Amino acid sequence: MFNTLTDSFTTAIRKIRFHDDEKALTKALNELKKSLLKADVHHKVVKDLIRDVEIKTKADGIGKDQFLNAMRVVVNNILSVDGHSGFVFASTPPTVILMTGLQGSGKTTTTGKLAAYLKVRKKKVLMVAGDLQRLAAVEQLRQIGEKIEVDVFADESKKPTQIVKEALKKAKDNLYDVVLIDTAGRLAIDEELMNELHDVKKVANPDEVFYVADSLTGQDAVRTATSFKEKIGIDGVILSKYDGDSKGGVALGIASQVNVPLRFIGNGEKMEDLEVFINDRIVNRLMGLGDIEGLAEKTSAIIDEKQAKKLTQKIKKGEFNFNDFLEQMESMKKLGSMKSLMGMIPGMGKMADAVKDMDLDNSKEINQIKALVGSMTLKERETPSLLNNSRKQRLAKGCGMSQVEVNRILKQFKNASKMAKKFSGKKGMKDLQAMMGQMQGAGSFPR
Repeated sequence: MFNTLTDSFTTAIRKIRFHDDEKALTKALNELKKSLLKADVHHKVVKDLIRDVEIKTKADGIGKDQFLNAMRVVVNNILSVDGHSGFVFASTPPTVILMTGLQGSGKTTTTGKLAAYLKVRKKKVLMVAGDLQRLAAVEQLRQIGEKIEVDVFADESKKPTQIVKEALKKAKDNLYDVVLIDTAGRLAIDEELMNELHDVKKVANPDEVFYVADSLTGQDAVRTATSFKEKIGIDGVILSKYDGDSKGGVALGIASQVNVPLRFIGNGEKMEDLEVFINDRIVNRLMGLGDIEGLAEKTSAIIDEKQAKKLTQKIKKGEFNFNDFLEQMESMKKLGSMKSLMGMIPGMGKMADAVKDMDLDNSKEINQIKALVGSMTLKERETPSLLNNSRKQRLAKGCGMSQVEVNRILKQFKNASKMAKKFSGKKGMKDLQAMMGQMQGAGSFPR
């Protein structure tokens, strides 16, 4: 997600040795400047960033650690904009959010992603189909609502202002926690669009206005966000399609030039692929240091603590079975794409592209495992040790695989269970950390 920007910083860091001179610093700064410009960071932002990094590095003493620290501080300052981060709830529900943006920015999909994010956190959400300009926009929101099991209010026979008015009444009467209003967009900013948004905003009286910016449009995203801020007023920006934006400079541009806080990042095609934008965590990822806090927060919202403890005990006793495996697979799907998760693990950012096509719903390997487990009896799922040769032959016929493939999957499952048991204790965690360190040094996982 941050590939080019991260490469820009890490390449520059390698130019500085432990105790180096100004010549090496100049070389590193020039490398950083060229890389940032390639990453589509605005030239003025680059100029200020380079100047501030140079001043701070010299003040602290030229060296690798000082240079890294200077970059972290300066980038964090650029991204630090007055305002909220993440989602902020109103003191009195429902919290009303107006979703705005140009047509094609991913506004409707992002509305669905935000609804899914809130639903996981046990909030009752109502999405409002207020975009009557784009063909099939209402139907798209309905389909998203069905997929994530969130209510949608729609009435194509009425004007957007009337739809919003009725939706808000329904939300108050039925005790919804949050109302997300999807609004119309255009291919470009025009007077008709702004007038409609003004009318809808007046009726909705939203707690906040979010602007959805298409990351792939680069500096255009900065310019359109500025226009929306001036004409409508926006409280936060959500960057959509950031997984496809290999450059990433738009994040620095919006924060520094639009002066509106970045609230979320859309980093994949799945409804779960939405991350809160927290400055220091994002800066750590830009520097290739991962985001363990963000990963822990994401998993804690999905994984039940009591179930996790129960599962840990089963792993320690060597009782992890196929039912447990399927439950964990369902939980993992709610975490979003593997690519976004890998980017949050320190030292694993480079591997994100290697797993970008891994889909827990559609991968051949996962579907084979599901088919195999589906052919088992309840006792076989709970007690994998029961699977003797005759049972394996029956399973192979039942799931349409050869016995060789069945044996391979069962062997992988057995080995994974053994490894999980080994790493479940305190000593095991030290072994795991050592192994992870070796993998990071080698730059890849062993096959």
